[in-house]
Amino acid sequence: MLKKTSQFKSLLQSGNLEFLMEAHNGLSAKIVEEAGFKGIWGSGLAISAALGVRDNNEASWTQVLDVVEFMSDASSIPIMLDADTGYGNFNNVRRLVKKLEQLGVGAVCIEDKLFPKNNSLLDNARQPLEAIDVFAGKIKAAKDTQQDADFCVVARIEAFIAGWGLGEALKRAEAYHAAGADALLIHSRLSTAEEILAFMDEWKDTCPIVVVPTKYYQTPTPVFQKAGISLVIWANHLLRSGIAAMQKTAALIHEQQSLLGVENEISSVQEVFRLQNNAELKLAEEKYLPPVSVHPETPDGH
Repeated sequence: MLKKTSQFKSLLQSGNLEFLMEAHNGLSAKIVEEAGFKGIWGSGLAISAALGVRDNNEASWTQVLDVVEFMSDASSIPIMLDADTGYGNFNNVRRLVKKLEQLGVGAVCIEDKLFPKNNSLLDNARQPLEAIDVFAGKIKAAKDTQQDADFCVVARIEAFIAGWGLGEALKRAEAYHAAGADALLIHSRLSTAEEILAFMDEWKDTCPIVVVPTKYYQTPTPVFQKAGISLVIWANHLLRSGIAAMQKTAALIHEQQSLLGVENEISSVQEVFRLQNNAELKLAEEKYLPPVSVHPETPDGH
């Protein structure tokens, strides 16, 4: 099997419209893979929410990487980590890239806002941008640090989120691509893909473009393909569907003081065991442990 970095690079450069699905822990990463997706979006929002904190760097980068390690171990497809602003300056980015390569992560996405960041979809939130040359330095530092030639660095452009226009977005795109970015993620919070498509009309380079249509979800997927976009991220939908399901189940059990109304609507315990790969442990026990005696023996074997 191809290493995960090579899998991701092939996905990014396939020439087809490809997709990543959000995951936020080992279990959801496994579910994404079983659904048939070729890659995972390690969402900063989703990981933070699953930890019970806000998406403005309240979770430290080491706490995030602890989660990512479980995600990587639980799946055989590549993860692109949403690493916010890189958790600091160029030197923090260098340490981050080293650690991600050690964990077998396929790619990292870094956004051009100031640390600590605010989530891009928050209403009336401050969204200050990093200076172009400073952020380009982060991208160059990441590329200079990587040891695996297939590890990908994706530069996320927040110009539209911060209230700037197309010209600023294009200027940043050109600078980040020149600094070595393997792909560019252009973000928008409009309810239509207007800003994204305007960017694509002007962006004539061959650098792959990534989009996140959380707000402009009504845009038909073929529109992205026609525009020349390489990768679409479904960015937070397992988290949100899980929240809705848990809220419904908790409320029903609290109201009815019984499990009768939910048992047939939720996953079985056996399905949990399957996702945990308990069958593999059973085989390992048969291989490595002595046979179980019908009559329990004393510790000394008598």
